[in-house]
Amino acid sequence: MKAASKKPRKKQPLQVEEGLHLDELRTAIRREYEAVACDPGRGFHFHTGRRLTTMLGYEPEWLDSIPESTIASFAGTGNPFAIAPIWSGERVVDVGCGAGMDSMIAAQMVGPEGRVIGVDMTPEMIDKARMGTPSEVSDHLDFRQGYAEELPVPDEWADVVISNGVINLTPDKSAVFTEMARALKPGGRLQIADIIVDRPVPLESKQQADLWTGCIAGALLEEELRMIVTGAGFVDFDITWSADVYEGAPQSSSARNFGTMGINFHARKAVDAGDWNREMDAIPLLY
Repeated sequence: MKAASKKPRKKQPLQVEEGLHLDELRTAIRREYEAVACDPGRGFHFHTGRRLTTMLGYEPEWLDSIPESTIASFAGTGNPFAIAPIWSGERVVDVGCGAGMDSMIAAQMVGPEGRVIGVDMTPEMIDKARMGTPSEVSDHLDFRQGYAEELPVPDEWADVVISNGVINLTPDKSAVFTEMARALKPGGRLQIADIIVDRPVPLESKQQADLWTGCIAGALLEEELRMIVTGAGFVDFDITWSADVYEGAPQSSSARNFGTMGINFHARKAVDAGDWNREMDAIPLLY
């Protein structure tokens, strides 16, 4: 199946929910993660830093060459590298790369024959990622400012797309996964960490910017996530791990009210229309 060519989006106000617009939401998210970049020790309603890497099962040797200041601004919800290996020579896109820790790990894994592009919308995060890039991966690691819905990556460029705790922050998830499919080669892989809820987030909560920045208002049910991923052109969706990643965070949050869980999941871009149609035909049988 051929991914759709990237087309310019019309610049117009997009209302996320009644009373909340896309620009307003992006500004709130940018401010929250500017704080994570510039003042990571402040304490948030999610975990950050080296303690979080241990919670999520990151191997200590992955972090040996990464600056401590970069690790301090890590704010993921899972571990994309625990899902499947990333191989030498592969091309990787890290969507919502933040201060760049996952991008730097991926660059170590792909080696000088591979390539990694980290994308984030927060200028302070991109600046921190560029300044913290270890010299041994600088030739094959590139950080670019951009949105998940408009990735600055060529069509069918990547073997793997990773992301960690970011998709829930995007209101148009269909657009995000469609962009990921566009950037991936046929048969390319998603290795994503994010969150899901086990009860729907009510409309009044979706109108609160602080619940978006806290990674709650934009979270989906597992069935919703599966449908959106599959609808964007992917097959073999599977959640491989889940855990409560909010318990004990410095600030309290409403995560427990919605059964919020961190997850790792993978999927594969369909190689052709037949591959994807077989997956779509099977979806009604799953529920």
